[in-house]
Amino acid sequence: MLLLLNGKLVAKDEAHISVFDHGFLYGAGLFETFRTYQGHPFLLDDHLARLEKGCREIGLPWQADRERVVRQIECLLEANRLEDGRFRLNVSAGAAPVGLPSTPYDQVTEILFVSPVSPAPDYKVLRTVSVRRNEPEKDERWKSHHFLNNLLAQREVPAGAEGVMLTKSGKVAEGVISNLFFIKQGKLYTPALSTGILNGITRQWVLRMASLLGIMFEEGEYDLPFAQEAEEVFITNSVQELVAVTQWDERSYPDPDADAVVTRLRQYYHQQKTKLWSIGEICL
Repeated sequence: MLLLLNGKLVAKDEAHISVFDHGFLYGAGLFETFRTYQGHPFLLDDHLARLEKGCREIGLPWQADRERVVRQIECLLEANRLEDGRFRLNVSAGAAPVGLPSTPYDQVTEILFVSPVSPAPDYKVLRTVSVRRNEPEKDERWKSHHFLNNLLAQREVPAGAEGVMLTKSGKVAEGVISNLFFIKQGKLYTPALSTGILNGITRQWVLRMASLLGIMFEEGEYDLPFAQEAEEVFITNSVQELVAVTQWDERSYPDPDADAVVTRLRQYYHQQKTKLWSIGEICL
């Protein structure tokens, strides 16, 4: 596969960064993951806005440029002979002297990866893991290079399943690579940002659609039994989309029917994924 390293097309085996890159040495880096559909990068503006905001937070001089990123996406699809792909846009602090700087960085290393995308799964099994969701470094969690917490949690998860992480106080937080939703008596629940979760782009899309569709929803801090007693559970991320859950630990859930919340939301997701640039553009 070919990727773009600081705007230059290179083979994956020939792509190298400095051992002094502070993204490697200290985790000073952020990333976004997204998909294209018929060549369209769904909700790209929201991904770029979150990445730019995070870069400002940790002092990286990177600004979002939709036109430039779209050209790069088209370049990688063509170079790798792909109709669509799964993309990861990575920005790190670049090479700097060993030691923690007291001022913002003056350069970045930017990498855009692409890989073939598999069909999104229809169903998932959840397993609650023992590794607890760590707290973000500041008020808001970013998609940063600090991913050891997730890596350790993933090692507890059987192949094909998704791990669910709890907070230190035992509240439901999020999946290892997903956000979590559950339905009780027609009401949509999802863990609040106060649990330390990532405010996923697809999570934000779901809450916006719920508001527009008149689906009651609540963000809060929930005990594990309260969440597992739901009638319907699903998880979200920008690659797997919206995935229904058929089992969570010992609790089983029926396959979603035409009236299920996840079914209704999926229908709108599939209608919008080839054209929307941002959640703010949604209109029914």
